[in-house]
Parts: sequence; structure tokens; C-alpha cells
Amino acid sequence: MPNGRKPIAALLAAIFAAAIVNIAQAGAREEGRLLTATEVLEEVRAMPDVRLPDTLLAHAYGIAVIPDVTKVAFIFGGRHGNGVLSVRDKLTGPWSNPVFISLTGGSWGFQAGAQSSDIILVFTTKTGVEGIAGGKLTLGADASVATGPVGRQGSAATDMSFNAEIYSYARTRGLFGGVALDGSVISIDRSANASLYHKSGITATEIFSGQAPAAPATAQRFLERLAQATGTAVRPSPVPQADVPATAGQATVAPTAEPARTYPLEEQKK
Repeated sequence: MPNGRKPIAALLAAIFAAAIVNIAQAGAREEGRLLTATEVLEEVRAMPDVRLPDTLLAHAYGIAVIPDVTKVAFIFGGRHGNGVLSVRDKLTGPWSNPVFISLTGGSWGFQAGAQSSDIILVFTTKTGVEGIAGGKLTLGADASVATGPVGRQGSAATDMSFNAEIYSYARTRGLFGGVALDGSVISIDRSANASLYHKSGITATEIFSGQAPAAPATAQRFLERLAQATGTAVRPSPVPQADVPATAGQATVAPTAEPARTYPLEEQKK
């Protein structure tokens, strides 16, 4: 190989190696996000007197957990965080695989300082879930949002008509309660979803409707905690066909596929 080509070959090899490392780190980063969201669910459920009301959770069509939302303010303020969202098509149905989302918002007024909170959003209508058109939803504009009730008294006092499409909560330094998030924007994190499910260009609709590749064990653990919190069954992990041996002389019957559900969360490209 001519001497001039050796540096180029070495550079290409280094770029290729760096790309492989970045892919591995990206997958680990997203799984870490799932583990943190699971911990938030477990810790909030363990609060005896200050937690999400069971009545509200039982009527949830979607739940988003966004840990470590950072709010920084000096006159003008802003908040940002990354989390996960899971939905179901009926109140007794299993939860979908999680979709990665981000929460971004701003504020104005006499304020200064920094704060980190764990945010939980409870969607009480299908409209609230399906309203993330184009992969983005503005709280208070595209869907009504209200500060959620907490604790045992909150469970009894929760408005059974659920006039708000979304109820919002925050946990800050051990305190837990409703939080105002009007004007904040929820966006689908497409790059994180592609990293976790190892599929470039995967959409939230594919993940919600069960058309995405199998999720890792960290996602299953999150769904188990979500099912426990809402009193629903856990969707079993898919078993590869090759792992299910057929009895000798007996034909293998393929399982009946569940009808795909659609969630119009993203506009189709024209």
C-alpha cells in the first residue's frame, strides 16, 4: 500500500471504531433512562400518604415518567428533561412498549435558581394520547392539563369525569404534588427510540402498536412496575418461534396475531 494511503486507512478505521463505540454507548444510555424511570415509579408508589391516587391511575390511557427535569431560571426560566411514555388502547389492556420523549418548557417572571424534579404525567383520555400529532404536543394548548391530586384524600376527591386530559405531578427533594406545566412541549425522541429498538427511522406508532423489534429487559421491568401501579396484567415478552419445540408428529400452530392498533402520533411523510 502506498505510504499516502496508510494514514487514510488508519483514519477510516478509527472513525469506524468510534462509530461502533457510540452505538454501544447510545444503547446503554437509553437503558439507563428506563432504569431511572422505573426507580421513580417504585419510589412514588412506596409513599404511603403522598402518591398518585389509585382512582386516577386506574383511568389512565397513558403515563409518562420524566426523571431529573432540570429547571434553571433568572428572570426568564426554562425546564428540560428526557423520559418515557407508555400507552394502552383500553383501561384493562396491557401497556405498550415505552417510547422515549422529551419535555421542554419556559417561564417568565421574578425567579432565580436551579431545580431538578421528577415529572409524571397521567393521560386520562385517548384524545390526550393521540393528540401528539407530528410527534409534538403542547400542554394546555393541544391538550388540557391540570395539577393532579395526591394521596388518599386526593383519590377520593378526584373528579370522576376527568375534565382534564392530562394530570401533572412533580417530585422535588422528597416533596411530591401537582405541578403547573402549561406551555411545556412533549416531543418524541426519535433518535433514542432508534437506538433502543435498533431500527433506524422507527416511529412512535410502530412501537405503540407492537410492530417494533423486541425491547430489552429494562423495558419489561418498567412495564411490570407500571402494571402493578395501575392494577393491570403484564404483557408477556415475545418468545422466538425457534425456542418453542413442536411435539413429535404434531404440527406447530402459529399464534394468532393481535390486530395492530394505530396511534396517530406522527404525520406521514408525503
